[in-house]
Amino acid sequence: MEVSKKLLNSITHCVDDALEGLVMCNPGLQLLEGHRVVLRSDLQNIRGKVTLLSGGGSGHEPTHAGYIGRGMLTGAIAGAVFTSPPPSSILAAIRVVAQAGAVGVLLIVKNYTGDRLNFGLALEQAKLEGIDARMVIVADDCAFAAQKKAGRRGLCGTILIHKLAGALAEMGKPLDEIVNRIITATNGLGTMGVSLSPCSVPGAKPTFHLAEDELELGLGIHGEAGIRRTKMATADEVVKTMIDHMTDPSSQSHLNLKEGNHVALVVNNLGGLSNLELCVVSRSAVMCLESRGVVVERAYVGSFMTALEMAGVSLTLLTVDKTLLELLDAETSAPAWPNASRITLSGQRRKLPSMSQNPVVDISPVKGTSLPAVKHVLEKICVTLLGMEEKLNELDRASGDGDCGSTHARAARAIQEWMAEGAIPAQPAQLFTTLGMLIQEKMGGSSGALYSLFLTAAAQPLQVTSESAAWAAAMNAGIEAMKKYGGAEPGDRTMLDSLCPAAQELQSLHSFPGSELQVLSKAVQKAEAGAEATKEMTAKAGRASYISSARLLHPDPGSVAVTAILRAILVALENEN
Repeated sequence: MEVSKKLLNSITHCVDDALEGLVMCNPGLQLLEGHRVVLRSDLQNIRGKVTLLSGGGSGHEPTHAGYIGRGMLTGAIAGAVFTSPPPSSILAAIRVVAQAGAVGVLLIVKNYTGDRLNFGLALEQAKLEGIDARMVIVADDCAFAAQKKAGRRGLCGTILIHKLAGALAEMGKPLDEIVNRIITATNGLGTMGVSLSPCSVPGAKPTFHLAEDELELGLGIHGEAGIRRTKMATADEVVKTMIDHMTDPSSQSHLNLKEGNHVALVVNNLGGLSNLELCVVSRSAVMCLESRGVVVERAYVGSFMTALEMAGVSLTLLTVDKTLLELLDAETSAPAWPNASRITLSGQRRKLPSMSQNPVVDISPVKGTSLPAVKHVLEKICVTLLGMEEKLNELDRASGDGDCGSTHARAARAIQEWMAEGAIPAQPAQLFTTLGMLIQEKMGGSSGALYSLFLTAAAQPLQVTSESAAWAAAMNAGIEAMKKYGGAEPGDRTMLDSLCPAAQELQSLHSFPGSELQVLSKAVQKAEAGAEATKEMTAKAGRASYISSARLLHPDPGSVAVTAILRAILVALENEN
């Protein structure tokens, strides 16, 4: 198993570089020279107040230094990656805030042996110097059913404790009161995590291995083993499993959560989960809690306590009352604290009803007479596109994502279904507008938008008359709309390289009325020549313009598709005559 790639300057100095980067980008923070300690820049404002210090191993960013600021932490002490900081740095931070006029120092520590030992040692040394200091241990892990001697691990719930304690300290509350109220709050705090992939310490191999179809429930933020591995499941199922486990009364580490309770929810990205997945998990969590009669007061969604690049998520629940909500909502300048809603989430209207307006054009089939030729033309187009699905996909694989044929086939099926529902509009302008709206809804992608633009614009010259010359004008109007909004021109290796030569030939309809089929036949030949010519063109627009090859050695699939449509129209009309 290879060492994972990391975007660093060096393994040895990665933590120092990260702390410097944080301070450089946040003027409210400063580094303590000679130590991996970050402090508020406005230490003069802590005089006469309790100060809060926290910290631990690095690799959990933005924890802990991201929560430094007015209304949260006064400072944070960082260790090496996944390693507790040394007592000397912790003591140095305590001394600085004490000298700045703090009336007490509270150490907020996650329940890991190394953190407890090193912060505890620094605390005892500070007491020898006459500094009034206390320590609160956060142990919010709900994974293990039986309590271990070491106790529950400290996880993402720690950031909520930072926030509660920081608000109390900013209000000027005494150290004893802050400690008591924080300890009480931790009784209603629980966290549960799940991982889809491991993380790796810089310069090392991944900390564990998960099969592609596995996830691990209840792991720690350093990659420590969880309680069990299970097969991948939907977000709803995974979230339900997590909340079921963390609130199971038979577990000694469960969170006592009952119907009617009010909670603050933290949906925490463990490092490598996409934002899309995070939003899906957030939805699942809120729905699961509300289905149990739990009122979700606040939700904080983002990366709060990570495990390097681990793809996973943790859920933290804190049972709250009005007083705790006021503390959570209190202002803070900490850069990593989210600007979340300060109103109760449960019970809010989450969907705005669609406006009841009549559409400009009803895309349902118009009952009554229709031109038989129109139906035959549309049927021929649909059959042609369905038969070319794989050919167009194959052409598209070299220059795009290989779905050109599938996209056109989707449009063809939608038109077939629509025709089966009833009569087709006989009036050309209404037909084009209706088809444009149908394709807009059913075809999708840039092709759907381009065809819909073409048809919608082409309908305008046909509103007054449907004589031969109007069809040439319609073709031109459609092409101009595609140029205007699509940004392509002839020669850019797009469908315009077939449409434009055909449109030029159709101008003959102005001079030779009654020769429609002959003109159309020549237009189709020009379109086919245009499609063939795209083999020699450099793509300057569309998806193909992004690939490295200057010559793709095959025709543009979009140009081939529109040429096939024009040929299908000609064949269908010839069969009618």
